[in-house]
Amino acid sequence: MRKSLTRILLFMMLALQLTSCITTHQLNYLQSPKNNVQTYKDTISYKDYRLKEGDRLFIQVYSTDEKTNTLFNGAGNTGMQMMTGSSENMDLYTYLVKPDGNIKFPLIGDLSVKGKTIRETKESLEQAIKSIHKANSVDSESSVDVRMVGRTFSIIGSGKSGRFPFPKEKVNVYQALAMAGDLSYYADRSKVRILRVTENGNQIKSFDLRSASIINSEFYYLEPDDVIFLQPMKQQFFGVSTFWAALSTIITTYSLGYFVYKSFK
Repeated sequence: MRKSLTRILLFMMLALQLTSCITTHQLNYLQSPKNNVQTYKDTISYKDYRLKEGDRLFIQVYSTDEKTNTLFNGAGNTGMQMMTGSSENMDLYTYLVKPDGNIKFPLIGDLSVKGKTIRETKESLEQAIKSIHKANSVDSESSVDVRMVGRTFSIIGSGKSGRFPFPKEKVNVYQALAMAGDLSYYADRSKVRILRVTENGNQIKSFDLRSASIINSEFYYLEPDDVIFLQPMKQQFFGVSTFWAALSTIITTYSLGYFVYKSFK
């Protein structure tokens, strides 16, 4: 009877440990959409980010007329500091998109930018400056550089919590996770969520990082203020990652049980 009970317990422990092992199927990225790996058929291509309330813009005007440069840009190397994010007075040298969707630019006044892309904002500014030059009989050519500053995304969970700046305009979810040092061994790659603030309210999207077709998902590219939520796999509870780890755990547990059994026999 005792031998039968011991065998049953050993079998149950073995089954439990084997089902707790983490496989490459649970860890590898860009897998073919099969065997519980989701398929994304959105076929959504990257779309330029459209400005919204609260965004901050750094605007630099380049003109053949030095007075124009001084008027719009001021003096010093503020531009370079903005590019590198090293300026301590960012609020003084950037333009905030106000609740009405406008920014207030010298001489031009209120300029509507909400809902526009960076390229469209650049074209609107160049056209406005051109009109000012024409009205004042200034023979000059000008171009405008517009960039968003203070663009960040956040990662929460699985020991990777932090806030990270956008290193460039386009950052996909894999690049974002690489900046955080990749996911931990026990992070659940099949259930990653992104919280995104849109004009229609907050959106939460769950997706499978293991799927190669994720590049067709609308959440493949990040937007400013996105928050990525990570959660652990169930296997983390057991702390078993490989078959040999499971076997070692079984042997150790069985040895301890046998020792206790002999001690109280």
